Amino acid sequence: MGEASTPFTVVIPAFNESASITGALEALAAQSDTRFRLVIADNASTDDTTAIVTRFAATAPFPIDIVTEPAPGAGTAADTGFRHAIATGATQLARTDADCRPAPDWVATARAYLDGGAEMVCGRSVPRRDEHPSWAERTLYPAAVRLAALYGRHRRAHRSAGFRSPYVLVHGHNLAMSSWLYLSCGGTAREALEEGSEDVTLLNRARRHTDRIVRAEDLVVESSLRRLRAWGPRRTLLWHWDRRWHPATPDEVHIR
Repeated sequence: MGEASTPFTVVIPAFNESASITGALEALAAQSDTRFRLVIADNASTDDTTAIVTRFAATAPFPIDIVTEPAPGAGTAADTGFRHAIATGATQLARTDADCRPAPDWVATARAYLDGGAEMVCGRSVPRRDEHPSWAERTLYPAAVRLAALYGRHRRAHRSAGFRSPYVLVHGHNLAMSSWLYLSCGGTAREALEEGSEDVTLLNRARRHTDRIVRAEDLVVESSLRRLRAWGPRRTLLWHWDRRWHPATPDEVHIR
């Protein structure tokens, strides 16, 4: 485990993910294209997250760096990870989360879009199969998320004359972008998880700098249903809609 320079780098922010991160690591190890570096941005975990990653790194088919970000927030940790990646040679970036499972062709697909001229790629999120989603979780909830994204296109905040690319559905756990764009637009918002949607903020920052942002339905990540199941559909949708609902205390935001 070191800081070898690798042009394509995957970043995972992680906070107390000892129960989930092994699945994400195994999904990355099973990629059809393992020519990448992995950066784990540990958000001051108090469990065995970093120990698990360290053990995995001994036999991983790619180099792994672990960086620490003490300030809370997935966006804050992701920004630290992205900037570490860029400082150590990355020119292409991708992000997923510790409770997610990227499809086997995820890296290859992201690389192809970036090599083909895209500056930012926003992929598709589907429920994790190992969590045995119900019919409603497989169909109704994703449909509601897509409808919310369609509404988002018409919101005044997303229709400024300064935007060079159309508004698209974006998931923080499934995106890729060039290092140039990341630095040019200011990167991921460094804020607590309950304060804002850092993925939408990153998208809108990027939209002011490029017209080469694409929504890629073939860039697929399986995401966890744990928040949906803990909060219910209504609260979860309101959470994603500009944090119009959030738990009473910051500690309740981090579902484990």
